[in-house]
Amino acid sequence: MPDLSEIELSRRGILAGSAATAVVAGAPAIAAPVSSPAAEASPMMPVHFKVNGERRELMLDPRTTLLDALREHLHLTGTKKGCDHGQCGACTVMVDGQRINSCLSLAVQHEGDEITTIEGLGTPDKLHPMQAAFVKHDGYQCGYCTPGQICSAVAVLDEIKRGVPSHVQADVAARPQFTNMELRERMSGNICRCGAYSNIAEAMAEVAGERA
Repeated sequence: MPDLSEIELSRRGILAGSAATAVVAGAPAIAAPVSSPAAEASPMMPVHFKVNGERRELMLDPRTTLLDALREHLHLTGTKKGCDHGQCGACTVMVDGQRINSCLSLAVQHEGDEITTIEGLGTPDKLHPMQAAFVKHDGYQCGYCTPGQICSAVAVLDEIKRGVPSHVQADVAARPQFTNMELRERMSGNICRCGAYSNIAEAMAEVAGERA
């Protein structure tokens, strides 16, 4: 006949084993680490474009933005990274004469394009007319947004000169004019957290007057 203590121990063992099984069953499963394609190194791609008049060739991860290619690979740090979501305009550059937010564009999209950054507009010894006007009219304070503001301002005057319409025109078929309202509307995508908008508009108006 079995000893009662042995029976009791067996019962306790069964109960303990059942509880442990329940805990393990209720716990979330821990999956073994799986190597995903996204985690693996992406194949590099050659990109050729002309930046500030100079032909450049880079080997880039195809996910690299134009902004990062300019700043991190070509060390043209005049173009600023602000929001990195296309909302502030600090990263504005000109591609084939048209302004874009470089943070929203992949570098590989610009194969063969001609890109102009703030470094390509002028030098400290020979400023671009827009750069000189910004200095004259105090069109900046902290200066962080200024490269994008200037690139955008240069492109805006060219847009008006080419007759590209805007939202403030009563007649979009009419030729746009270099008015204060027109300049402000077209520059609305470039944010200045210091609030130098009036001075920026004055600088643009002066350059527009010289070109008109």
